[in-house]
Amino acid sequence: MTMTDTILARLAALKTTPTPDLKKQWRELFDTEAPPYNRRFLESRLAYRIQELTYGGLKPATIERLEALGEQLDGGNIVLRRIRADDRPIAGTRLIREWQGVEHTVTVLGDGYEWQGRPYRSLSAIARAITGTRWNGWVFFGMKSHRRGA
Repeated sequence: MTMTDTILARLAALKTTPTPDLKKQWRELFDTEAPPYNRRFLESRLAYRIQELTYGGLKPATIERLEALGEQLDGGNIVLRRIRADDRPIAGTRLIREWQGVEHTVTVLGDGYEWQGRPYRSLSAIARAITGTRWNGWVFFGMKSHRRGA
């Protein structure tokens, strides 16, 4: 078995690995506790980290190019670079939520959201369509905890 086969097998195994084991891998690969995000987030970040450690991260030239592009956007002010104009997810982001055994995927648009081919102005409207009850859409899709403000 080649190194590539081993890495591919390890990446494929993430899909069936129990969540507590994913969190254990996170601690081993990142030397920190796993964040309280959903399983798909853990899987994707672990997959990237496994490949990064095996094949290397971004090339220095790529990092320099990204920094230069960032400076063009914010004039080199790192504080501005870290501030988002709003809290909305970036257009094109897919939000995935399982509800009563059915997986629901919402795509963030520039001026709203799309679910099952229909446009919506708010995540709360989509959450209500899915559940039949009133929900805070940000809480329903796991982007904000109902216990804390962020």
